[in-house]
Amino acid sequence: MIDSPGSASFLSRWRLWPRWLRYGAPLALLLVAAGLWYVVAAPGTRHAPASPPAPDPDVIDLASGGPEALARDWKVRIEPVQVSPYSETLRVTGKVDFDEQRVARIGANVTGRVMDIIAAPGQTVQRGELLARINSAELGQTQLAYLKARAADELARNAYERAQLLFREDVIAKAELQRRESEAATARAERRAMTEQLQVLGMTPAQIDALGQSGKVNTLSSVVASIPGVVVERHIVQGQVVQPAEVLFTVADLSEVWVTALVPERDAGLLALGQSMKIEVPALRDAHLEGKLIYVGELVSPDSRTVPARTRIPNPDRRLKPGMMATMLIAGKPVESPVVPASAVVHEENSDFVFVSESPTRFRLTPVQLGPESGGLLPVLSGLKAGTPIAVDQAFHLNNERKKRLGGG
Repeated sequence: MIDSPGSASFLSRWRLWPRWLRYGAPLALLLVAAGLWYVVAAPGTRHAPASPPAPDPDVIDLASGGPEALARDWKVRIEPVQVSPYSETLRVTGKVDFDEQRVARIGANVTGRVMDIIAAPGQTVQRGELLARINSAELGQTQLAYLKARAADELARNAYERAQLLFREDVIAKAELQRRESEAATARAERRAMTEQLQVLGMTPAQIDALGQSGKVNTLSSVVASIPGVVVERHIVQGQVVQPAEVLFTVADLSEVWVTALVPERDAGLLALGQSMKIEVPALRDAHLEGKLIYVGELVSPDSRTVPARTRIPNPDRRLKPGMMATMLIAGKPVESPVVPASAVVHEENSDFVFVSESPTRFRLTPVQLGPESGGLLPVLSGLKAGTPIAVDQAFHLNNERKKRLGGG
């Protein structure tokens, strides 16, 4: 029978054991148990070796993971953000138009039928040059009425002159003289009225005098150019019946043209007479022209909330055609502002960034808010202070290298 550890016989025998055995054995067992626990249970509670920190996704260090010569090969230029006079450029869509002081819309003076068309679109004409002929019954009737009024005027004038002679000889009474004078005045007024009517119908004073001398009615009315220029439009065909209110030809002097635009109300404060501007015309492969504002509207359109603006452009070779689309680039008043060059800016996900230099080889991608570009510079609205060192070039390549090292490129 085995004694239990707490029995008297066990204790008496335990006291007979040597001292090293009585006290060393439990300690040894304790050490063995601790070792077993360390082997079996401890791995789950021990700390793993610390892993290196994840790279900052917004930082590109050219010296890390590659030769430092990479930065020298790229020749990244670092400069502080400068403060410079910045003039905001307003871009406004417009169009090329006629100079309204150099265009004439020519119609018929009479109602009639087109008999001859002389001028063709694109033809250069001089002032007074014949464009078309119109056969008008109205003109013939007015000429006939003029001849009658002319004859009546001459008859009444002769009768008044004879009456004056007879009155001096005391042959007729004064009342008769006054009657003849009244008739002469009435006939003269009727003749004058018919002369003016013929002028309204397009006849010149010389033609009216020739009509009075010959007495021959001519029903052909001439349509002539009222200014020198180019026939840019023709709206008639042979045999067409036309009215005086209709435009038959448009003649324009295209040696100068207007460029007009409607400027949004919020930008109207940037406009001033005499202000210099540049004009881009896509139809001329974005030819860059220069001009000055000659007109700024005084009223805001209640429908479009815009203000009209206009400039005049020389056009000696007639390359600019009315109706062409154009863009006005109007420079506003310069103001002091931190600016960055366009080469320093990275556009990504509808946002703008620059690379701030933390060392000659270490750059941090930094979001910024920028204004419109003008002359290759962009004003800094927020995100950067004047004097902050940035990479002023190679921004695109720095960003590509940054994404490549992150595994995104």
